[in-house]
Amino acid sequence: MSTNAVAEAVIRPVRDVDAEALGRVHAQCWHETYDHLISEATLANLSPRRMAELWTHWMSQGPDHHLYVALVEGEIVGFVGSGPARDEDAPRERELYFIYLLDAFHGTGIGQKLFDAACEARPGYLWVAEDNPRAHRFYTRNGFVPDGATQLQPFLGEEIKEVRLVR
Repeated sequence: MSTNAVAEAVIRPVRDVDAEALGRVHAQCWHETYDHLISEATLANLSPRRMAELWTHWMSQGPDHHLYVALVEGEIVGFVGSGPARDEDAPRERELYFIYLLDAFHGTGIGQKLFDAACEARPGYLWVAEDNPRAHRFYTRNGFVPDGATQLQPFLGEEIKEVRLVR
């Protein structure tokens, strides 16, 4: 991807009309991100329609939740969400819930723009799959370090081992 894609990317808040497109992109991102961690059969059952329903829920969470999409040529290519900490033992007040970008746009700077929109320079924390080296490099560049906490996160009927990162 050329650096042109970065200049052409538009980052904006999620809108109600985005739910269906977000469902499709979310499903595709999960395939691209977790195919080495989750069985093919489980990922085959992933429903873009169900993901769109999840987005309808996320969009109704209120102003403390920061949800943004990245568009290239008018199409959603990634998304991010942050908000109040969800863990009882949260090390920070804010949590990065998710950030996903279609593989074709990795390395373009769009992921950084999404991250900056949702997190700014605030302290925060996040959970990331232990076996996701690309994400770990991204978060390290953004000042996150492991705090030693781990969890097994249910994922489509299976589990993914996650580590917590803080800054």
